[in-house]
Amino acid sequence: MSPSDCQKRLSGKSGLISGGARGIGAAIAEVLAASGAAVMVTDVLEDLGKAVVERIRESGGQARFHRLDVTDESQWATAVSETIESFGGLDFVVNNAGVELIELVVDTDFEKWCRLQDVNSDGVFLGTKHAIRAMKPGGAAGKGGAIVNLSSVGGLVGSFATSAYSSSKGLVRTFTKAAAVECGNLRYGIRVNSVHPGMIRTPMIEEFFNRFVELGLFGTTQEAEAATVAAHPIGYVGEPEDVAHAVAYLVSSESRFMTGAELVLDGGYTAQ
Repeated sequence: MSPSDCQKRLSGKSGLISGGARGIGAAIAEVLAASGAAVMVTDVLEDLGKAVVERIRESGGQARFHRLDVTDESQWATAVSETIESFGGLDFVVNNAGVELIELVVDTDFEKWCRLQDVNSDGVFLGTKHAIRAMKPGGAAGKGGAIVNLSSVGGLVGSFATSAYSSSKGLVRTFTKAAAVECGNLRYGIRVNSVHPGMIRTPMIEEFFNRFVELGLFGTTQEAEAATVAAHPIGYVGEPEDVAHAVAYLVSSESRFMTGAELVLDGGYTAQ
């Protein structure tokens, strides 16, 4: 595929990205827009989200911002409707919004556990539900489409002090497969896949390192980072753009025979 073809791979498509204000979500929004898609950037972080939209527009892309708390179903319904009204359709939804909790099981506060599940698990459920409603035959968009749910390597294997996070991402993995089978059997024309990044260099990774030091696993954040890099056979941790390009593939017609799959982007972390 030539660079010009790559730039046009999502031409005419439009969709919504949750948690699009920073990190992986912002990179996804910018890469999809650069590939020709019109993107609705959503987040609770309004200033950062609007800044992403401005960068996209300055680069010649199409984007708008809509505030979205992914735990609120009424806000999901409004955000999906706004996307369709703004861009004339809904070809993809990327459920990216997520939070973390690094804590031992015995020390995990139940309210914090529930809050994490609200965002990471329930938010993906609601986003998928309202995407399907809009995309399926007879829906407000009604042309089918692609849903990409951001899970994690934590949804495939366990790791120290990540029980809440890993459980939420494991739910995303299996929920994605169930939704894919359902959409396929009902001939909705909707594909549903999950993405499983390893460690990606975002503000969240720095929080991981700091928390590992607080828990006494490492003496310094530098030691925590070195150990994390060593756990990835490729020799480095990923960048947000690595995930974004994978998402671009999953929402494009190039992946038309791919549904219910888990795309692992972890530098070999889970291959050992």
